[in-house]
Amino acid sequence: MSHSSSVREEFETVLEPLTAVPAERELPLGTRLWQQGWLRKSLILIVLAIIWEVVARIQNNDLMLPSFLQTAQALFDGLLSGELLAKVWISLVVLIKGYLIGIVLAFALTTLAVSTQLGRDLLSTMTSMFNPLPAIALLPLALLWFGLGQNSLIFVLVHSVLWALALNTYAGFLGVSETLRMAGRNYGLKGLRLVLFILIPAALPSILAGLKIGWAFAWRTLIAAELVFGATSGKGGLGWYIFQNRNELYTDKVFAGLAVVILIGLLVENLVFATLERVTVKRWGMQR
Repeated sequence: MSHSSSVREEFETVLEPLTAVPAERELPLGTRLWQQGWLRKSLILIVLAIIWEVVARIQNNDLMLPSFLQTAQALFDGLLSGELLAKVWISLVVLIKGYLIGIVLAFALTTLAVSTQLGRDLLSTMTSMFNPLPAIALLPLALLWFGLGQNSLIFVLVHSVLWALALNTYAGFLGVSETLRMAGRNYGLKGLRLVLFILIPAALPSILAGLKIGWAFAWRTLIAAELVFGATSGKGGLGWYIFQNRNELYTDKVFAGLAVVILIGLLVENLVFATLERVTVKRWGMQR
């Protein structure tokens, strides 16, 4: 029995382009809107405002709890008259000064800590001593040393920013892989140049977290300090505005002052820090 082998003819099938099915299915409008983070957050705020309004109306005591609409009116009046904006400006100038000095000192301490054994011991000892100490507890000492003025507030703010940022930055530096460090050393980088070109970019997620915590601590400390400081100096920022209106029983203005504190916190978080993360760690693929 003989097998005859036949050569198979080559052929080519031309496929028609698939046009009947759309390449990408469009999501329903509701789903697309729900994927927007700002919209979800706005909805949460609206729900909270409605709950506040309902509770205030049930309570029916403006002195104890003004309604959301009354607070919004007081806020609008305060902004329109320029009084609130002037107080915000006074607070922000002091806050930014204290925050920037805190950042510079924190980076100086952590740079020293990653460069020398003595620096490591110094950072470890000082953070253990001062980090648990509430910044506001230092205000009486600050007033004694620096008198009634911006310097007392700046001293307290530096304390509130410095230790949280130094701890986070140092933790970030320790987390940088040995391979990256060796690559830096191979390029002849050491000391401050190693910190600037290798450690800071690699530890940026931790540093940004420290900056956020430091900002929150500083903002919180400033308002608390102004409540005390304003009462003694007769001139102050947002904290003094809240304190003064509480004394005069304008509770709606007190809530308006608190709302401004919250709004500034939200703006800094969602504009400044979110933008910083987007152009650095998220763009570099270091954070989701």
